[in-house]
Amino acid sequence: MQAKKRYLMLLSAGTCLALLLYVGGARLRAARHPPPGARHGPRPGAERPWPRFRDALRPFAPAERSGPEGGRVSPRQRQDASAGLYRGRRCRMESCFDFAQCRRNGFKVYVYPQQKGEKIAESYQNVLAAIEGSRFYTSDPGQACLFVLSLDTLDRDQLSPQYVHNLRSKVQSLHLWNNGRNHLIFNLYSGTWPDYTEDVGFDIGQAMLAKASISTENFRPNFDVSIPLFSKDHPRTGGEKGFLRFNTIPPLRKYMLVFKGKRYLTGIGSDTRNALYHVHNGEDVVLLTTCKHGKDWQKHKDSRCDRDNAEYEKYDYREMLHNATFCLVPRGRRLGSFRFLEALQAACVPVMLSNGWELPFSEVIDWNQAAVIGDERLLLQIPSTIRSIHQDKILALRQQTQFLWEAYFSSVEKIVLTTLEIIQDRIFKHISRNSLIWNKHPGGLFVLPQYSSYLGDFPYYYANLGLKPLPTFTAVIHAVTPLVSQSQPVLKLLVAVAKSQYCAQIIVLWNCDKPLPAKHRWPATSVPVIVIEGESKVMSSRFLPYDNIVTDAVLSLDEDTVLSTTEVDFAFTVWQSFPDRIVGYPARSHFWDNTKERWGYTSKWTNDYSMVLTGAAIYHKYYHYLYTHYLPASLKNMVDQLANCEDILMNFLVSAVTKLPPIKVTQKKQYKETMMGQTSRASRWADPDHFAQRQSCMNTFASWFGYMPLIHSQMRLDPVLFKDQVSILRKKYRDIERL
Repeated sequence: MQAKKRYLMLLSAGTCLALLLYVGGARLRAARHPPPGARHGPRPGAERPWPRFRDALRPFAPAERSGPEGGRVSPRQRQDASAGLYRGRRCRMESCFDFAQCRRNGFKVYVYPQQKGEKIAESYQNVLAAIEGSRFYTSDPGQACLFVLSLDTLDRDQLSPQYVHNLRSKVQSLHLWNNGRNHLIFNLYSGTWPDYTEDVGFDIGQAMLAKASISTENFRPNFDVSIPLFSKDHPRTGGEKGFLRFNTIPPLRKYMLVFKGKRYLTGIGSDTRNALYHVHNGEDVVLLTTCKHGKDWQKHKDSRCDRDNAEYEKYDYREMLHNATFCLVPRGRRLGSFRFLEALQAACVPVMLSNGWELPFSEVIDWNQAAVIGDERLLLQIPSTIRSIHQDKILALRQQTQFLWEAYFSSVEKIVLTTLEIIQDRIFKHISRNSLIWNKHPGGLFVLPQYSSYLGDFPYYYANLGLKPLPTFTAVIHAVTPLVSQSQPVLKLLVAVAKSQYCAQIIVLWNCDKPLPAKHRWPATSVPVIVIEGESKVMSSRFLPYDNIVTDAVLSLDEDTVLSTTEVDFAFTVWQSFPDRIVGYPARSHFWDNTKERWGYTSKWTNDYSMVLTGAAIYHKYYHYLYTHYLPASLKNMVDQLANCEDILMNFLVSAVTKLPPIKVTQKKQYKETMMGQTSRASRWADPDHFAQRQSCMNTFASWFGYMPLIHSQMRLDPVLFKDQVSILRKKYRDIERL
């Protein structure tokens, strides 16, 4: 028996040795006789063939696309088909963009004039209007850094009624086209049934694409911009706020995961949605699909259609959206989906199931802070994955969805401006915004890098950096009446402010038609007094970013304001805790007038307010820069022509940035009584048209912002022990109670 085993082992070893010698000999012969041209190895510069690996993980979503004969298209064929999309697919800013014009004239955008007879869809009109209404717009092509077509390129689906024919020849005929160099093309839909390629139907040359549903395969990093897919009803400006009104703890809702949408029975995008029924449990995971869409749906319906359609009708989409913790965002025919923006607005954390989609504004937005990035091939693992997310993380994700929605996605204007700001950052890299600015409140649109490259110079990042604002302020007194008496209010105000322990300097902005008073006419103070003569003598000049302002805080004062040193000290102490907001004394409010269907302005003393007038208020000096460089010239010209409303416009701006109301400090009725008692002809309070003008300003400002940014508040901050029945000696700001 033992001999037999030894015999078998010997036979096996011999067989293996013979096989090894045969294979080794064949390879040796091949090495000795290489094919022609291969004796000296590969040619210099020749690419080595990439090894082929089998995909061990088969996807739910189809990587293939249907061919014209109903067959499958290989990846190579797919790549060749999309090659026409980008003739300059290797374009980058350094190779396909001319920086010279931008560095010479700044970042200016030119929109081609609309050609006669060309129709433009409403969505593209909104895009162009957003550009023309921005601070980047120029009507002079010679000053432009970037060019945008007036030809409608949003919908390039040949089956769409919005499709523009003969676009190739129309674009080539533009005398400034220059093979697309320094051009930006906006596109929402490309390709058509059955394969929905990303071909826009004409040669874009070296132009950049701001495109929805763009794949990572075709996306050119730091050149193209991925934008969200938005509907034709998406608001042009303003937009609705997010639906998260308050933070619920724990942050769980009725449903854990929801989806309601179409199911495609055939073609691209069908596999993922067809598999959703595997995850649906009808309780906290509700994933509903319907195949009841299109003309021929009954011809293609499968055994699940009737059951799915019946289940689909039982649920209201809005109710699900507002009562879900996570919202599934699977791909459709294209990579992008309307569900994405709907989930963001509803504070329903998006769960992305669209492999290969370059997410909107991914160059600057960290989507891991606001969404769950899933894999179509791992659909069955999605429920267990989201159930494992801690409640603290869910709350943070939900809060970030609201910030991103309101900062970048709530209107067409914000989508367009974000696109332009991203391109501007590429051009001027030395002052570009960092990730913290883009992903933290108030966002990249309100933080202008031209102001400073240091985050500590902005009022929004003190907590992130562990810093505090400078402990002093600069007073800016707006003077419009001649100095004729030493008893004038402006001189008394100057003395009172100079006595403040926090005052670093006083700037008097002389906007009076009379010449500057002699130096000896100003009272002697312990702090420097700088008198600046306004060149234009307009109201907006009080908010210019003067280089003389060296402190973070600005105390803005009208010449006829009556304030004591104690009031100044207390207001500044409060502002140090709220450096991003307006803090001051005179408060006003707004309301909606149902009879006139317009916004109203009131100075009545009520229990709430929404504005603090800049006649006696403290705010961060950055708002001078933002007022000057962010707001359009049309609003500032209106203020200057009326010589009114500049304080309202500043309140609109700060509330739009912070999403918070101003802060009123201790009530001071004397302020109102003093103002109404002024008899000077130059006093705006003596003008009978003053109030009517402010009503009109409110509505003009709200129209430009696209919504009403002012927020009502009932909070008033008083000193500790204010009006308490204790000894006055125990109170720090004792003089305030005597006023």
